[in-house]
Amino acid sequence: MFKPLLVIAIGFLPFLFSLWTIRKTHLRTRLRMRQAAMNLSGVRVQQIRPIEGDRYYLEGVGYLIGDISCKFNAQSGYIRCAVNPSGPCQGCRHYESKKLVSKEYKA
Repeated sequence: MFKPLLVIAIGFLPFLFSLWTIRKTHLRTRLRMRQAAMNLSGVRVQQIRPIEGDRYYLEGVGYLIGDISCKFNAQSGYIRCAVNPSGPCQGCRHYESKKLVSKEYKA
């Protein structure tokens, strides 16, 4: 009579150990997420905002920022370029003017 109960109890031990491990891992993860959220709240997030004098409206494209004649301009309203995303464009050492290709059509 005692032997079958002992077998059943021993059979439940891995299941109980697994539940205990999962609970412990979830609690540890929740604690780490809470700590990360608390640490992040103290960090000031820098936002890149275009200067109004640096902003252009191009018909069919929308608002662009930065020097639109530069080869590296991202043609975006959010980022100037990959080389100098926060600007300013004046005096940028990476500036290269776009090569304009003009095609003449013969009639």
